[in-house]
Amino acid sequence: MEDWVTLVSNVGFPVAVTAYLLVRIEGKLEQLAGSISDLNRSIQEFK
Repeated sequence: MEDWVTLVSNVGFPVAVTAYLLVRIEGKLEQLAGSISDLNRSIQEFK
C-alpha cells in the first residue's frame, strides 16, 4: 500500500501540474491563433 502512495505522489503531482498548465495555456493559444488569422487576412487585403 505504501508503494501506491509513493507512486501516486511522484507521478500524480507532475500530471496535475501539467494538466493545469495546459488548461491555462489553451485559451492563450486560441487567442494567438485568432490573431495570426486576422493578421493573415490583413496582409492579404493589403496586397
